[in-house]
Parts: sequence; C-alpha cells; structure tokens
Amino acid sequence: MHTPSTRETRAVIGTKASAWAWAWAWAWGLASAFASTAACAQAAPAPGRYGGELCVTTPASVAPGCGPAEVELQAGGSARVSISDISYRLQIKSSQVQVVLMHGGMQIDEFVSPYEWVGRTLQFSDVDKRARYALRLNDPKALKPTLK
Repeated sequence: MHTPSTRETRAVIGTKASAWAWAWAWAWGLASAFASTAACAQAAPAPGRYGGELCVTTPASVAPGCGPAEVELQAGGSARVSISDISYRLQIKSSQVQVVLMHGGMQIDEFVSPYEWVGRTLQFSDVDKRARYALRLNDPKALKPTLK
C-alpha cells in the first residue's frame, strides 16, 4: 500500500484549493458583473429573425468556442437559437432567462440564469456547469415568403 508523501499531499490539497478558489472567484466575478451592469442594462432587440453567433466559455476552455446560429426572437420574450440539430429555447423574463436545450425532440438540459443585453449580445450563464454564453445578433434577416 502506498502512503502519500508530504509533497504529494500538499500537491493534492493545493490543486483542490486552487480549483475551489477559481470557482469562488469566477462566481464572485459573475455576480459582480451582473450587479455592476444592472443599472445600464439595455432593452432586447426587436422581434424577428437574425443570423448570429453563439459563444460558450467553460473553465477548461482557453478561449470561447463560437459558431454560427440562427435566431428567432418573438414578442413576449420567447426566442429560439438553432445550431444544426441543436436548439436553445429561451424564455426571457424581466430578470432571468429560462434555457431549455433540445436535440431534435429530446430535452438535453434546462437551467435558469440572470441575463443581460449588451447592445445586440445576450449574456447569461449556467452556474452549475460553470459555462458562460454570449449570443451575438447580426442585422435582422428579411423574412422569406412562403409558397402556398
């Protein structure tokens, strides 16, 4: 049986302590960011279809992972963000957004988060997964006529 040395024990404790400290600092920074920008929050863009880009940042990522997205904002605070066969169904309330992640007809995940519009970018996070999201909207798309 292997008994850990003092050096090995300190390395494990240091790793766990630094992970905890990172998580606390990240949560504190997120809370501070929401608190400091609440006074200057902007209104959502007008309902319509938009091209856009969804960026996700996780603790493991060095830079945000971004990709193209099709976005449909509806009156009343509903939105659908489509990326290939994955869709995010958003219900935007006065202070929080409810996010339901779907793959086809199957629900994959659901969470509720504070959010903020910064210009044409919707920012929110999944605190449990320590993931931050930024949905950037391009200019509205012209609606294509449907054939009858």
